[in-house]
Amino acid sequence: MSSQVIEGVVNFSNVTKHDVYNGQDTGAFSLTITMSEDDAATLASQGVKIKDYEGNKQRKFKSKYTIGLYDVEGNTYNGEVPYNSRVRLKYKTGPAHPVHGTPTYLEAVKVLEEAEVSPEMVDF
Repeated sequence: MSSQVIEGVVNFSNVTKHDVYNGQDTGAFSLTITMSEDDAATLASQGVKIKDYEGNKQRKFKSKYTIGLYDVEGNTYNGEVPYNSRVRLKYKTGPAHPVHGTPTYLEAVKVLEEAEVSPEMVDF
């Protein structure tokens, strides 16, 4: 269960507040990314289940603990990571589950390239 690193593009970010599912707090932080075919194949070889969304490989990484957030220079990053930002994740895998596959536990996020948030989305 040593730490590993993967890069991808943010789809859903809940790194400053807990994820909510069906109106209920899950008690966990999460980040869903789209990744390259090679990275998806590497994760799949470790027993991690990968979702295919419109031809893109996606995975949700979770943590019950506060996640370290950093900018490209290594300084503390504040706020949610915007949709479509390019990130590098530090994570660990857990013990394999016969139905759900190998879990991925998020440890830290480095924002490599922050996507711009359009003014329309801020007021939405």
